[in-house]
Amino acid sequence: MKRVLFFITGISIFFGSVYAKEYRAALVADIDSGRVLYQENANQLNYPASLTKIMTLYLTFDALEHKRLRLDDYLIVSQSAANAQPVVLGLKAGSKISVEDAIKAVAVHSANDVARVLAENLQGGKEGNFANLMTRVANEIGLQQTNFENSSGLPNDDHLSTARDIALLSMAVYKHFPQYWKYFGIKSWTYNGKTYTNGNRLLTEYPGCDGMKTGFTNKSKYSLVATAKRNNKHLIAVVLGADNKDVRANTAMKMLNLGFERIGQDNSNYTYQKRENSVSVNTNNPVVKYAQDAPKYNNMQSDIKEYKQQYSSGNAGVQCGAFASYDSANAQIKRVNQATGLKAVIERNDSGLYRVRINGVSDSVAQNAKNNAFNNGIDCYIFH
Repeated sequence: MKRVLFFITGISIFFGSVYAKEYRAALVADIDSGRVLYQENANQLNYPASLTKIMTLYLTFDALEHKRLRLDDYLIVSQSAANAQPVVLGLKAGSKISVEDAIKAVAVHSANDVARVLAENLQGGKEGNFANLMTRVANEIGLQQTNFENSSGLPNDDHLSTARDIALLSMAVYKHFPQYWKYFGIKSWTYNGKTYTNGNRLLTEYPGCDGMKTGFTNKSKYSLVATAKRNNKHLIAVVLGADNKDVRANTAMKMLNLGFERIGQDNSNYTYQKRENSVSVNTNNPVVKYAQDAPKYNNMQSDIKEYKQQYSSGNAGVQCGAFASYDSANAQIKRVNQATGLKAVIERNDSGLYRVRINGVSDSVAQNAKNNAFNNGIDCYIFH
């Protein structure tokens, strides 16, 4: 599988925390160079909520780029997608939606049902398989502390990322698929006679804002990625875990203002934290620069084939969470073994998370295990 190299500028600037009581993490960086101009808790794990959909759209854009989809293709809505909650477009099972409308529904309205439609159509009808692919491609891009469990960002204790990873993912969309960047800047969109307004207030309130995405769940609180251009400079701000929408928007504006103020100043005025010049995707160092000339992740089709072949023996498995610590995963194993009567194991993935899995069982056994786990308060999914 083709590897993508990412590089670190070796520059991070630290100031006294001014707004930290109102949010959990924040970062502002130069999209072109990747230089982090200011950060607070940028490597701290958080729930990304609907910022997850940036990766869902990244994979959609890849499918368009490689002719596996066209904007005027129509996607079938499954019963599972129709049942999605709570922010939805309200599609009925068996109905269809065009790829372009699906992109707009996710980018503008953050529709969970449409995110699931994209996931199921892109990865063999199973959102769980798509989530695995999301994490795998995230690792390829260089995200090192991110694990996806679904396509929308709906609550899941193992669905985690960081402000730095989210910034890197957003930069990857901009650099790999610039022809589709416009969708993140749509202020409003009308579908079936109803108009939906983008939740990113900066699109109308902050001069030069050209994207990108909002997020909210009760656990994640309010999050936002916002990008803006000014004087030939293009910056990205990430705010995670804000107390409310106003804090989310105001903090993003303050991050961008600070970034534009600092980016034109002489680097000698700053205090820097030096790091290695470059790292590969498998290192544990935080990535703060997406290289401008990084090769496009253009081997998705063969990777999907490889992914399917990996589980082509007919055996099924059940994943019951991914955890940041071995002790947490070990505690989950005890719960899973007791609930299912099957032996679970711990597998560490490339992002360093400890996955709890039951491997090598039949479809019926996997389904029974999943049902038994669910009845005992354990969220699982079946993979093949």
